[in-house]
Amino acid sequence: MQIETIKAFHVVQPFVDGPYHMSKGRVADCFDAVIVSITSDSGITGWGEMAPLGNFYSAAFPAGTRAGVPEIAPHLVGQDPCGLASIGRLMDTVFKGHSYIKSALDMACWDLAARAAGVPLVTLLGGKESDTAELYKVVTHGTVNQMAALAGRIVEDGFSRLQVKVGGNVHDDIERVTAIAASVPKGTVIFCDANAGWTPYQARQFADATRAIDYTFEQPCTTIDENMSVRRMLDKPMVLDESVTSLEAMLEIHRLGAADGLTLKISRLGGVTKTRLIRDVAVDLGFMITVEDTGGAEIDTSAMAHLSLSTPEERRLHAIAFHEWVTVRTASNAPPVTGSRMGIAAGPGLGIDVVPDLLGKPFFEVGR
Repeated sequence: MQIETIKAFHVVQPFVDGPYHMSKGRVADCFDAVIVSITSDSGITGWGEMAPLGNFYSAAFPAGTRAGVPEIAPHLVGQDPCGLASIGRLMDTVFKGHSYIKSALDMACWDLAARAAGVPLVTLLGGKESDTAELYKVVTHGTVNQMAALAGRIVEDGFSRLQVKVGGNVHDDIERVTAIAASVPKGTVIFCDANAGWTPYQARQFADATRAIDYTFEQPCTTIDENMSVRRMLDKPMVLDESVTSLEAMLEIHRLGAADGLTLKISRLGGVTKTRLIRDVAVDLGFMITVEDTGGAEIDTSAMAHLSLSTPEERRLHAIAFHEWVTVRTASNAPPVTGSRMGIAAGPGLGIDVVPDLLGKPFFEVGR
């Protein structure tokens, strides 16, 4: 089997709940996605998606993805889409770095390979460990009253896992988290995620003032060493996200003992291939794991769900349903969400049925 054609679509996905706020005035009002289709000479099509969160969250940015995919895609035409490791090496050979640009192409190859084999993607990723994964909801940055009220509404909707955005003014964030903890039932799982917004000094201030609150600290500072300096005085679990950029970075985190858990972003790592590798090694090393991405609709959420459900349940933290964040649809079905849990759509590959007419005209197409 060989790759016959590759198409790329640009799909802007506005948020259902309006602008998404993080600390330091960082805000986005949509996911700006690139969706890729790869069709084989046997007529099977696989789909992939990548959507950065604005220009501020990571080195990935929407215009970079749109510019990069046409640089890489022509090199893949004629290649075997089921040769997933070979496809990855080829992309790294012809285009140095910029892992996020390769993510949707890699994802589409995995979807195509699983569809060709007639099995769900989760089967190729190691097998389904459970039928559903527990979801968390985000309490975005705002005033004390806004954040406490939002946390209360989320819990009333049946969710018991909250990711609370911090990383701004330390004393204000102390007040915010204290109010949120007081407004939700005992036993509610709280992650305080600073998105690398603090210096070690500020992170220690926050940790010291909130010792009485039960939460997990997520990525307080930028570098692994900075987070390690905070962890030395911390009496709570720590999860790293932005620091997990490669297999080498994950192994350094393990060597230092810098975290208890990891959040693996598919696009940050360069696609399903590298995410699966890092996930499997990290599980064997004893980390707790969340698999998600920087954003997207049904396609990307489906890949997240398959990777999550092929992660051993005792090592899985939680998941997120990004397709519920946006106002647009890209498929006729989606990963099913029941209450606070998400599964995978029935069928081969990602399991979803992408509707090309919902994507508009491709901005790039190559074939033979």
